[in-house]
Amino acid sequence: TLTQGEPDASSFPNGGLRATFEARGYTGWDVTSPAYILENPNGNTLCIPTVFVSMTGEALDHKTPLLRSQQAMAAQAERVLKLFGHEKPGAVVSFAGAEQEYFLLDRSFVLSRPDLLNTGRTLFGAKPPKGQEFDDHYFGAIPDRVLAFMLDCERELFKLGIPAKTRHNEVAPGQFEIAPMFERSNVATDHQQLLMVTLKKVAHLHGMECLFHEKPFEGINGSGKHVNFSLGNATEGNLLLPGDTPHENAQFLVFCAAVIRGVHKYGGLLRCSVASATNDHRLGANEAPPAIISIFLGEQLMDVFDQIAKGGATASKESGTLTIGVDTLPDLKADPGDRNRTSPFAFTGNRFEFRAPGSLQTVAGPMVIINTIMAEALDYCATTLEGAVEGGADFNVAVQDLLTEIVSNHGAVIFNGNGYSDEWQVEAEQRGLKNLRTTVDAAPELITPESIELFSKYSVFNEREMHSRYEIGLEQYILTVGVEANLTLEIGTTTVLPAALRYQTELASNVAAL
Repeated sequence: TLTQGEPDASSFPNGGLRATFEARGYTGWDVTSPAYILENPNGNTLCIPTVFVSMTGEALDHKTPLLRSQQAMAAQAERVLKLFGHEKPGAVVSFAGAEQEYFLLDRSFVLSRPDLLNTGRTLFGAKPPKGQEFDDHYFGAIPDRVLAFMLDCERELFKLGIPAKTRHNEVAPGQFEIAPMFERSNVATDHQQLLMVTLKKVAHLHGMECLFHEKPFEGINGSGKHVNFSLGNATEGNLLLPGDTPHENAQFLVFCAAVIRGVHKYGGLLRCSVASATNDHRLGANEAPPAIISIFLGEQLMDVFDQIAKGGATASKESGTLTIGVDTLPDLKADPGDRNRTSPFAFTGNRFEFRAPGSLQTVAGPMVIINTIMAEALDYCATTLEGAVEGGADFNVAVQDLLTEIVSNHGAVIFNGNGYSDEWQVEAEQRGLKNLRTTVDAAPELITPESIELFSKYSVFNEREMHSRYEIGLEQYILTVGVEANLTLEIGTTTVLPAALRYQTELASNVAAL
């Protein structure tokens, strides 16, 4: 009974995979993600992570394609590792660490706002006299009431096996962030959903409401969910760790080049993976990356790949030293490159940070895309290197030729500049990069012939599953916008208009009394 369940598969968003009269669906226990117990004053509940598929075996969930994509990526990564002399490499997995941003509001205020209650954001409002302009919240002390909430959250998360690493204020007033430890992407995805439920539940216990909408208030920063991504296994460790001399680390450079190829070829799919009516308010604003998907490598890696493009890398920029000028403080190590908060896909030392996902979203969607495009790119790298070696080429020469070819053909996606600038919009178009500003623009990326071929080749989605997700995405977009439109009309006619009429009457009475 625990291993296989049978819920109704037609009463769930399925994009046409199931008709109303076709009810049978199956859940299956995912043994790669730990079961857990949810505590309640009235009793405890055993919760088992499961996949959810239709009668025909087609995915109705996010977990099934995530596991499929993980399997596809691992197979191709193993081929590359064997080429580098690892005869029995450990199973490669993708890792994820999602930084969750959120707002905390006093619940009494939220209950007086039908727009916040029904949509998660304000549809009407006046700008306060003091907003975010002082930039003083981020490094300020955490309010005692909020700190008490955070500590209680972390206790509950610990019970569920979710190791929280970081807690702090965020840039906007009333905005905060929690970041867990890195985990295998499948487990990280499950834990992310549990984390959001826990934040909501504990906030209520403290008389507060936790908001995950990407842009709940106009004029101040919205909330994202930066997904830090890397690959690794038990035998080689982190495959995206460059070391002190990345120009000599050919294995790292191949895996990094695979990321470059994948993001350039399938940037539209990455944009589609974070598309929603709520996240559309945030992407491109000054707290989120633009809708144009590009890669930031940093000065050190950019220099290495520039050398590769010119014939071969012979040196790497070394880490510097920060001299503070205070006798009691030691000199601090400085990274050889800065970070770029305007980049959607940025290298940050030993991983890539996908900064575009919204705070309301599951990280499963982005991780499915990342795993699948990495499978395709690593497949290409392995096939190219295997062909060259079988043809008698020296392996090191073949690696150099592969890296040069990838940088030459896909280097247009690398951008280290200001993603917020108007000039980048023009330059990106000249480079051939897509600028999919809205969900309506991005959703069709799911059903292009190239996308269907990609997911079919690696058995992540079949064509019916792709079309179903396209339909579901558009349906959710329409429903969300429709609710906001209906609520705007209702608030306008039942609250704003009567207040305006009352004021008009009072004003007319005062004028008449003069």
